[in-house]
Amino acid sequence: MKASSQTLPAGAVPAESRQLSRQTQVLVAVLAAASLAVLFWPRGDGTREAPGGFLIDAGGRPVPVAGRMAPVTLVHFWATWCPPCMTEIPSLDRLSDDLGEYRGDFTILMVAVNDDMERVASFVGERMSSVLYDPSWEVAHRYGTRKLPETYLVVRGNVEERWIGAQDWNDPKIRRRILEAVEGLRTGQEQAPGAEQASAARAAARPEARG
Repeated sequence: MKASSQTLPAGAVPAESRQLSRQTQVLVAVLAAASLAVLFWPRGDGTREAPGGFLIDAGGRPVPVAGRMAPVTLVHFWATWCPPCMTEIPSLDRLSDDLGEYRGDFTILMVAVNDDMERVASFVGERMSSVLYDPSWEVAHRYGTRKLPETYLVVRGNVEERWIGAQDWNDPKIRRRILEAVEGLRTGQEQAPGAEQASAARAAARPEARG
């Protein structure tokens, strides 16, 4: 007696194949998640490698993020459509001016997210060259940013600090943290006892001096 065979409709997939396909998709998803976890998982010292990617300059040209990074960089995600972002920009500008002596070792990379270039240009004026654009949140999402504003302290390619929401960049504690990174980079060693207090006093005095 011949074994009976079942004819499948055109385009149909056997149940076994469908089950295998689903299992394969789940496996691929798990492996992808594991790969991302390895790439962005914090290191033992609490830092993680800063994500890369491309941003857009004022001329519409793609720019690698790494090309705009200094040894110590504040990566600041903001937008003109974000009211809290606008309120903190003046103190961020003052921080940039006050740490001008560290230019070359320190920079602030302002990333306008999903923003209009003309509005940004009108707002930042002469600081336009320090602004890049992230029109689709691509780089912001790589950092883990979902809301604005957010700022990251990147030291030698590693994210060491994250500030969520608008900050007062005149705050001595915040300035001390940034100065520790910059001065530590210059000396190549931990600050000597008392240097931290001196840096804090120096940073705190600047806003008062400027009024």
